Amino acid sequence: MDGAQVTLFLAGDVMLGRGVDQILPHPGDPALPEAYVRDARTYVELAEAVNGAVPRRVPYAWPWGEALAVLDAAAPDARIVNLEMSVTVSDDLAPGKAVHYRMHPANLPALAVARPDVSVLANNHVMDYGRRGLAETLDVLAAAGLRTAGAGRDLDEARRPAVLPLAGGGRLLVFSLGSASSGIPHGWAAAARRSGVDLVDESSQADAAEVAGRIRRAKRSGDLAVVSIHWGSNWGYAVPREQVRFAHALVDGGADVVHGHSSHHPRPIEVYRGHAVLYGCGDLIDDYEGIGGHERYRDDLRLLYLLRLEADTGRLADALLVPLQVHRMRLRRASGADTDLLGEVLTRASRAFATAVSRTPEGALRVHADG
Repeated sequence: MDGAQVTLFLAGDVMLGRGVDQILPHPGDPALPEAYVRDARTYVELAEAVNGAVPRRVPYAWPWGEALAVLDAAAPDARIVNLEMSVTVSDDLAPGKAVHYRMHPANLPALAVARPDVSVLANNHVMDYGRRGLAETLDVLAAAGLRTAGAGRDLDEARRPAVLPLAGGGRLLVFSLGSASSGIPHGWAAAARRSGVDLVDESSQADAAEVAGRIRRAKRSGDLAVVSIHWGSNWGYAVPREQVRFAHALVDGGADVVHGHSSHHPRPIEVYRGHAVLYGCGDLIDDYEGIGGHERYRDDLRLLYLLRLEADTGRLADALLVPLQVHRMRLRRASGADTDLLGEVLTRASRAFATAVSRTPEGALRVHADG
């Protein structure tokens, strides 16, 4: 294992429901319970008003666009995404929620085409259509051979890490957690006899210690561990102190990567004790293209995170970020000017963590850390 490396692809929120579901081959019922938008097709029309016509009944690969070729060229050992939706035909609306995301199960190939090794589910939309919707989501993903973590039919299943064999003989363990700060209702927490998500309190050192204990008990010699956590607000670059403490406690407890998400745009990056901490990966796929109000965050720009880890220590050897832009509900490579903008924004946001980002000759972004 000396000198061996493992490459991980990590993504933020992947939401193939609502408007995206409507352009896929098997659109579900477009009716929405939202206060202002009552038809999911409206989100397609909003995107068209900004960037032009979007075809209907598109191939399953359409939302991923040029991201798929980037991933094939990078050939990561594992692909991990936050699947932020329910895959169901259930109409059991979660009460008290303003937004509900679901994709018709027949459109699942739109996820499978990206060949995710693990879809993490501990987020604030996986139960938008109730526990019946969660059960169908789990069943549909399992039937397709897609690994999940973070949600289950009881607490044990929700806490169970996804396990992926690695070529070098070890395993990749992926734990998925969610925090109420991302909008997950407390009633969604899994329990001994209740389905739900693995809900933690990011301000609780006891919770951090409990997760660290799980990591230590699960890891064997040669294993790597990713803790994927859905936390924080949608907008802004500030990282609350409790999130930093929680992330550090996870690394101290055996996590090799902390994979944060929930924000609609990328947030700061830290290299703590040689290990990558991504405080917010931003959205990757969604139907937000025509929604205004937060243009200053440039949430039309998306990132593919490609981390190379030392196989024997889990320490970060290299981190490349590939910038993309959503256009006509499809991902394309970002321009040079937008790539430079993302680099500047991330460097400024990550300065407190002694981390900077620079552009590579190939048009990607590379992470540099002083510590």
